[in-house]
Amino acid sequence: MSDTAWTRVAVAGVIAAYALASRRLAGTPVSAAMVFVGSGILIGPVGLDLINLPHDSEQLRTLVEAALTLVLFTDATTVRPADLRSGGALPGRLLSVGLILTIGAGWLLAWPLLPGLTVWELASVGTILAPTDAALGKSAISDPRVPGLVRQALNVESGLNDGMVLPFFVLFLAAIPGTSYAHEGLAGSFWRALLLSPALGLAVGGVGGRLLTASNDRGWVTPEWRQIYVLAAAVGAYTVAAVTHGSGFIAAWVAGFAFAYALRSNVRSNGSPTVEVARTTELAEDLGGLLAMLSLLVFGAVMLGPALQHLSWRIVGYAVLSLTVVRMLPVAVALVGTRLKSPTVAYVGWFGPRGLASVVFGLLVAEEHIHGVDLLSQVVAITVGLSVLLHGTSAAMLAARYGRWYERAAADPDLRESTDAPDAPRRRRLGPLGQPEG
Repeated sequence: MSDTAWTRVAVAGVIAAYALASRRLAGTPVSAAMVFVGSGILIGPVGLDLINLPHDSEQLRTLVEAALTLVLFTDATTVRPADLRSGGALPGRLLSVGLILTIGAGWLLAWPLLPGLTVWELASVGTILAPTDAALGKSAISDPRVPGLVRQALNVESGLNDGMVLPFFVLFLAAIPGTSYAHEGLAGSFWRALLLSPALGLAVGGVGGRLLTASNDRGWVTPEWRQIYVLAAAVGAYTVAAVTHGSGFIAAWVAGFAFAYALRSNVRSNGSPTVEVARTTELAEDLGGLLAMLSLLVFGAVMLGPALQHLSWRIVGYAVLSLTVVRMLPVAVALVGTRLKSPTVAYVGWFGPRGLASVVFGLLVAEEHIHGVDLLSQVVAITVGLSVLLHGTSAAMLAARYGRWYERAAADPDLRESTDAPDAPRRRRLGPLGQPEG
């Protein structure tokens, strides 16, 4: 049997094994991400050597790009503008002040710890490790003992910051000589990434959503094909931007907003509840979740496994600082003036796990063959791997501990955390075979 065939057997076996134990594992500190990353290390070059990056690079790129495209699109469909304004605009603070300071802090701290990288490569490190992924700390958001205000802020932040990081990622790569983005220059990249790509995403998502509502109102589309249509809209937005040398990810993210807005506008104007965004995007969320877990498996094989063989105190030190100081200090600054208590600020600051977006960005940079790519890839790999372990194992314990603190503190009528806020919007980042991650 060929190596490729054995790879398929191994991957199918991991999916089947997790599916069979998914409900049992849901009550333990062992998350889906930990299972798939660990399995990737086992079947990668440092283990059974069934996955090889040079051999499977085209398949790998297709996998991770498809995963992030669907996740960006479906995440965007779940967020309403009102979510950014509710609860004292906590999500807005995290996505503006918090995100900018996180990128800047990651950039500055990389300077003394990662010698040999250029200024724009250092900026890329800070940007790649800025977005968060709620799926890696599901109990932090899903535990009902955590106040809705906090759960909503973390949920909305995680759903949007990967898309908001994309323009920084593209522009910093364009500033690095030798990358595929560099030939466009900063001006060309700015035009295509920040203007053309959003415009294309807005057009595809908006028109696609209106066509779906029109077909649905006439009874032309079945519920099953309505869900398949979402996949076509997401892939279409990505592809249209890619063929025009723009950012397919940015286009897919914007298309998700436009698509959901078109569906909701139809309900408001016609009073028709037949097109529900959550139900319509369910298949895309399921598939995106499965592809995300497979991407983490490949990440464990081709990035984290080899990186573990080249550990240094600088890489580990930066990874630890990235998960603590680089995340928690900007969050504390962003929440100044909100009157939130210290336990809440610490809780929000700690639960900024790094996941799929960082993995995809890291793998895309690895294909650019810039001079500092090995060190950059190792830093990203160790940081995400450490996040998978620490955030996964601590989520349930810290959610329970914070929930008990909140129950005691809720007697204070002026407690800011007790402010009424809608429950966290529905974001079902799913694992393999439909197992909810959050």
